[in-house]
Amino acid sequence: MDEIGSKWANRFIIAAILQGGVITAMSIVIVALQMTNTQVNIIQYLSLSFEGTAKWFFLGIIFYLIVVLAVAVSALFYSHLEITLNKKFSKISNIFAAIHLVGMNVGGGGAMIIMAFAGLAGTGVITLFTEGKIGPTNLEIMDSFIAPIGGFITILALGVICGGMGFILAFKSK
Repeated sequence: MDEIGSKWANRFIIAAILQGGVITAMSIVIVALQMTNTQVNIIQYLSLSFEGTAKWFFLGIIFYLIVVLAVAVSALFYSHLEITLNKKFSKISNIFAAIHLVGMNVGGGGAMIIMAFAGLAGTGVITLFTEGKIGPTNLEIMDSFIAPIGGFITILALGVICGGMGFILAFKSK
C-alpha cells in the first residue's frame, strides 16, 4: 500500500502521538496516585522541594514535552522536503532519517523518563508507590542516574545529528 504524502513525516507524526501517549500515561499515574493518597499533596511537596532533587522531576517532564514537540516539528521538515520541495531520499538519507527517528524517540524519551524518575527517587516520593508514604530525601541516589541519562542523551544527540545530515543530503538531491 502506498503511503500518502511524506513517509518520514508520517512516521514522525506517529512517533509524536505515541510519545504524547507516554507523557499522558505518566501524568495519569501521578494524578491517580494523588487521588488515592490524600495525606500528601505530591505536586505541592515536589514544588516546595524544588531546590533539591525534585527539579529533576520537573525538568524531566518539561524536557519530555519538548521532545514530543521536537519530534512533531521534525515531521514538518520531512514534509517540506518530500512534498513541498519534491526531494527524493537516497538510501543513505533514508538511513539517516531512520537513525533520527529512533535516536530522538529512544534517546530523548529515555533520558527524560529516567530524569523524572530520578527526581521522584531522590525526593523520596517514589516510596509512595511501594510503601504508601514519602521516604527520606536521598541525594546520593542521584549519582546512579547520571550515566544512564548521559547514555540516552548521547543517543538523542546522534539521532539529531544524523537527522540534520539527512536533511542536508535530501535538500541537495535532485
